[in-house]
Amino acid sequence: MIPPSSTANRYFLYEVAGLNIYEQPFNTNNSLRDCDNVFIKVPYNRMNEKMRSITRMGGKIVSIQPLSDNLTEG
Repeated sequence: MIPPSSTANRYFLYEVAGLNIYEQPFNTNNSLRDCDNVFIKVPYNRMNEKMRSITRMGGKIVSIQPLSDNLTEG
């Protein structure tokens, strides 16, 4: 089991296709690429919840990448 202190600062970046950012007001910190994929920063302890939410809204998770500590501090 992973100690809670080591998971508290872990974040992952979800790349999601099929969501229209303008129709999804819950996420205001997303950026768009030319292919209109949305990037969502998700804390480790909410990964499953966010996956279910994205699926319910018709999105498809294209990739999940861990964010290193130095990227999440800013």
